[in-house]
Amino acid sequence: MKNCPYCNIEVGGDLKKCPFCQSKLVGEPEEKYFPTQTILKIQSFFYKLQLFIVWIAIITLMGLDFLFHLPLYPGCDFHWSLLFFMWLLAFEFSIIRLFKKGMSASRILSISVGMVMIMLGITAYYIGFFKEYIYWVLPNGVMATMICNFIFSMIDKTGNAMGYLLTNLLIGILPYIAFYIMQTNCPLEWMICLLVSIALFIGAIIFRGREVVSEIQRRLNV
Repeated sequence: MKNCPYCNIEVGGDLKKCPFCQSKLVGEPEEKYFPTQTILKIQSFFYKLQLFIVWIAIITLMGLDFLFHLPLYPGCDFHWSLLFFMWLLAFEFSIIRLFKKGMSASRILSISVGMVMIMLGITAYYIGFFKEYIYWVLPNGVMATMICNFIFSMIDKTGNAMGYLLTNLLIGILPYIAFYIMQTNCPLEWMICLLVSIALFIGAIIFRGREVVSEIQRRLNV
């Protein structure tokens, strides 16, 4: 059995370092206490590999942009590498979320879509299609997320998807209210989004009435 000369403890198994002070253990190792986590090691290797590739790409793009002043397209007057940097960081954040245990499909979907929509909005502002993003891309993304979360809430037995569904339904209604307050004609895509949100809310009440009520009560503390 191995032991730590600093902590004066004996450590079973085949550990190389003390679990307390991380000093090198001395003595003869014993048989392993736990099986080798081969799958986790493979996942860790591929995660580190893609992370290394991502940072190589970030450094390369920033070098082309800031050092060589290479434009993304003719007439480009902003540092386009920062957009790629933003997208790659969002990609890494999504990868971490996928590996995190205990996250429901609705949570992963809502966070990922929300992050992508924010990234698309910033990109659209600098590239020059922000109006198309607001009037077409954003409402379609919201509708797709609402429909997916509705499906998740129908098949989810834990009830975790219902909160994300109700949140998405609220997001589908708010733009119509905003356009009404601004006394501006609501775009067709947002009107369709409003109708979809109402239809899904009615469907949620029909199929999961008690869950809808309990979720609303829990969120509002009533």
